[in-house]
Amino acid sequence: MHIPENYLSPQTCAVMGAIMVPVWYRAVKKVDVQIKLKKDTGTMLGISSSLSFLIMMFNLPVPGGTTAHAVGAVLIALLMGPWAATLSVSVALLLQACLFGDGGILAFGANAFSMAFVMPFVGYGVYKLVTRVKKFETMGLFLAGYLGVNVAAFSTSVLLGIQPLLFHEANGKPLYNPYGLSITIPAMMSVHLLVIGIVEGLFTVCVYNFVKSVSKDAIFIEEKKKRTPLLRLKRLLLVMVILCPLGLIDHATAWGEWDLSELVKNLKQNHLPAVQPKGMVNGFSFHALFSDYFIPGLPLALGYILSGVTAIIVFLLIFRLFNGRRQS
Repeated sequence: MHIPENYLSPQTCAVMGAIMVPVWYRAVKKVDVQIKLKKDTGTMLGISSSLSFLIMMFNLPVPGGTTAHAVGAVLIALLMGPWAATLSVSVALLLQACLFGDGGILAFGANAFSMAFVMPFVGYGVYKLVTRVKKFETMGLFLAGYLGVNVAAFSTSVLLGIQPLLFHEANGKPLYNPYGLSITIPAMMSVHLLVIGIVEGLFTVCVYNFVKSVSKDAIFIEEKKKRTPLLRLKRLLLVMVILCPLGLIDHATAWGEWDLSELVKNLKQNHLPAVQPKGMVNGFSFHALFSDYFIPGLPLALGYILSGVTAIIVFLLIFRLFNGRRQS
């Protein structure tokens, strides 16, 4: 679901970034309150970012020869609140883009809008609606994850699909993403409705119930932030880091995340004009330090594991510093 560089026009990226600025501001303000209520909020935010980062490393093969992944944003919203989820997932997406080249730098605002804003708030709202009847809690958890990731996927598919409508040459050739809404929406939604939504829902149910079983007071309730079983969650992160190379089983690229050569190949396979859009060819270029989670000189699986470990360390340090500044 990560939109790469140059798939969106600079204008679209600017608009989405502008939309997210007040959202991030509000998220920081809300999290500031949580930090004042509980001193380990910073650590929990770091763990939450790590959870999201790691679950996104588990790329699953899906119909059509591509891959896709869960996000974990709804789970974080249920554990820490939707505003904390916005901040936590945004930091995870930023590190992915800057250090590992997963998602575009210019497209960061658009990716954050779908995965760090739309997804947690939709999921949180669905959960609150369904669980008005207590016996429907498990159903509420599953539907929250399922619908949250699907609405996020729909948001991404629309952002991609409007590009050829709004930004094209005089002869009609697309400048950026060449696929219109008639392709982007079915392509992304079929994968998420049939596969990823189920995975996201099950992940949300399992981890939420795990946290609840080790500490009934761990779950976010309105503006209150209570004790979280940090040690158990850290162990869960360790297990996910060890298992993350499973995300390398299928090397296919996720739909809409191809580089230019893969894009041309895909266009040919779909019997469309195999022309590289000029806006993408001449667009912004950024080379991440460890692109696609590959560390030169190391086996791919080991590089994948070390990428996960690096991300966890960075997230914990960032939010510990953030936590310390807010408390001081």
